[in-house]
Amino acid sequence: MDKFLREEIHQMHAKVCSALADPNRILILYTLADEASNVTDLAKRVELPQPTVSRHLKVLRDRGMVQSQRQGQSVIYRLGDTRIIEALDILRVVLATQLKNQGALARSANQPIAAIETSE
Repeated sequence: MDKFLREEIHQMHAKVCSALADPNRILILYTLADEASNVTDLAKRVELPQPTVSRHLKVLRDRGMVQSQRQGQSVIYRLGDTRIIEALDILRVVLATQLKNQGALARSANQPIAAIETSE
């Protein structure tokens, strides 16, 4: 793969990841996975102010994660690609495993050293 193309792919990847760096945007994506929505209804469902939701939707739309379509006076937002939810679900499994491992580490940190050495 040529260097320019590789760099372009890395930039696109970074932009997608940066869009996922905000927990409210992840919440919006999961909410839109359940049902397409206009910004007013979406703001109510995620319990955020409408201007905040609009700003997040712009970021998600710019990254291709959300599509918008005008219906009369409303704009309806939906996922651009449902595979983004699959990717988020995989990340949640990874996080759950990390939390489980950290929990085991935390439990062993509370044990006396002799108990840890005998359990190995």
